[in-house]
Amino acid sequence: MTFDARDPARLARFWADLLDRKIVEDALVPGDEAQVSLRFVPGPARSATPTRSIHLHLTSEAAGDLRAVVDKALGLGAGHLDVGQLPEEPHVVLADPEGNAFCVIPPDNNFLAGCGFLGEVACDGPRAVGQFWSAATGWPLVWDEHEETAIQSPHGGTKVAWGGPPVTPKRGTNRQRFTLAVPAGDLAAEVDRLVALGATVIDADAILLADPDGNEFHLTAT
Repeated sequence: MTFDARDPARLARFWADLLDRKIVEDALVPGDEAQVSLRFVPGPARSATPTRSIHLHLTSEAAGDLRAVVDKALGLGAGHLDVGQLPEEPHVVLADPEGNAFCVIPPDNNFLAGCGFLGEVACDGPRAVGQFWSAATGWPLVWDEHEETAIQSPHGGTKVAWGGPPVTPKRGTNRQRFTLAVPAGDLAAEVDRLVALGATVIDADAILLADPDGNEFHLTAT
């Protein structure tokens, strides 16, 4: 996952400390074969105009663990965020230091059981987008009901999910997007494959594409 940030280094430090990971070059907080990596790059300030967003779901493993995760996040610079959640809802909605929403999920959530601490990347999008990303990544659909979809690496770990309709209208460029790492010699062939699956090329030089619902994503050479 790539996030636009006013201060990439600061945001990388927040997420590395929260996830108990290391930072490597270019404000990258790497994951592993079962946990999504996070990268923070210079980008515009957050707009007041609502747009599509991607938010992360962090899991908790036992009673009291949710409160500990929330307290740690607040101590690192997060804040509470009101998105209209009801008082009886068990999850806690927070925002990182640049306003990116994330949720801390209680331990009895069966959907995220066994997914690891960074349990889910939650996205706006219809079923067709989940199908596209399953084909694009080779990750199987592990949820496909009521227009909601989710994919997951064959190794398990973080799920990537799309909530189905209604989908927030696209206004400008998304501040969060996927980046796919591809062997350098395979970039051109991979672009052709993704276009055949329904992607469109936005900027051939930057290898910036859009999925079938217009969400930008990058290809980068490994």
